[in-house]
Amino acid sequence: MLGFIVRRLLSSLLVIGLASFVVFAIFYLGPSNPAQPICEGAGGRCTPERLEAIEKQMGLDKPVVSAYGEFMGGIVKGREIDFGASQYDCDAPCFGISFGTRTPVTDELKERIVPTVLIAVGGSIVFLVVGVSIGIAAAARRGSAGDRLLVSGSLLVSSVPYYLVCLLAWIFLTLQTSLFPDTGYFPITEDPLKTFGGLLLPCLVLGVATSPSYARYTRGQMVETLGDDYIRTATAKGLPRRTVLFRHALRAAIVPIVTIFGLDFGALLAGTIFTETIFSIDGIGRWGLQALQAPLDLPVLTATVLVGALFIVLSNLIVDVVYGFLDPRVRLG
Repeated sequence: MLGFIVRRLLSSLLVIGLASFVVFAIFYLGPSNPAQPICEGAGGRCTPERLEAIEKQMGLDKPVVSAYGEFMGGIVKGREIDFGASQYDCDAPCFGISFGTRTPVTDELKERIVPTVLIAVGGSIVFLVVGVSIGIAAAARRGSAGDRLLVSGSLLVSSVPYYLVCLLAWIFLTLQTSLFPDTGYFPITEDPLKTFGGLLLPCLVLGVATSPSYARYTRGQMVETLGDDYIRTATAKGLPRRTVLFRHALRAAIVPIVTIFGLDFGALLAGTIFTETIFSIDGIGRWGLQALQAPLDLPVLTATVLVGALFIVLSNLIVDVVYGFLDPRVRLG
């Protein structure tokens, strides 16, 4: 187990490094020059000499490999950054200085990661509880009118684009009916109840919109498991239906669901863009989207990609380890 974890950690570090370098190089060498809007908005005419000076201040005059090496070095050991007339002593982990706000990216990241994690965790709880429950109920009534109704309802919900679900929920439940009047993120250290109330609707929307997938996964796995010989044997022994469903069938069916959940949870943490944008929550997804606006905020974009990749590879690692414990037939190698 230890050797497996070490190998996966090393491969995960490689994946994170490659993903961040590709994004860094694409925007660093891309047609959009982050220094151009700053030069044009600085007053006076944007001469080539002034543009070159601003590029030097922003560290955009170096080869891409050298610039990326400095960026990654700052994450490990910190660095000093000259930004025009200002000098920043950026402690590790240093993701650089935001081109837009002129503040350390690490400080902004610490503020924005909390609401994103809370939304992802809250939404995950909702779609696991709702989706798995619907899937179990549909499998237990396989072929009945209730089964067809549950499956059709889940397909209907999943056919609506997620951004539209968010927008309609915000319009009808926040603006018109005021059932959730105070949506948004409020610091949990100040008022936990207000934090819960502000994120309740975003978590419910995210969870309900994602639950149909888990309802289908669970139903499919449960139907397949209920046809196995050991389930028929347990039923023939006279075990209660509830025991057969939850102690035997669900235990076997839950393994692939855990795998899918790990991947989905990592993706949720990597960027809940629509949820954060529509409900005006300053999380990582919305932050990364804002960084694409002029001037292109390269340090923020690279930081969001690094964090997103980290979430995804860690979720994969945790799922692989948990998978080995849930299914004795799996051998980690």
